[in-house]
Amino acid sequence: MTERNSGAMLSAEHLLVAETNSLEGKDEGLAGALKSLFDPNEKTKSGKVLPKAYLKSAREVVKTLRESLKEDTKDIAKFRRTADAAKESIREYLNGWRGQKTVVNEESYVMLEKAIRSLASFYSKAGPSAPLPEEVKSEILGDLTAAEEFL
Repeated sequence: MTERNSGAMLSAEHLLVAETNSLEGKDEGLAGALKSLFDPNEKTKSGKVLPKAYLKSAREVVKTLRESLKEDTKDIAKFRRTADAAKESIREYLNGWRGQKTVVNEESYVMLEKAIRSLASFYSKAGPSAPLPEEVKSEILGDLTAAEEFL
């Protein structure tokens, strides 16, 4: 290696070290991306740190249940698809997170549980194919919006 090449390598090495040092302490760049990728937790909109798996599952329930509630019931096939997707996401959410101490006292968990209970209560009384009244639908959509604010 010539003296000229070793100088170039030294300069590149110095730049790399300087760049690495400037990234430390910040959640930006490659270092932050790697940390984020392997960190099992995520900071929510409200600033809390919760398990990523919980947040993903809860967001999926909010998304699919909202889509189902807003779907036109006259298009039976499309309505069934969105309702089935919502049912599945709720089932997965409850199987994974029901009663989990890490999330049971979180606002998002409480609001999702309230929305799911309202839906279950209505259908257990009115039957599985009863049309959801606007009042119940509005209440559930409000609970979903409140839950989403904490995710």
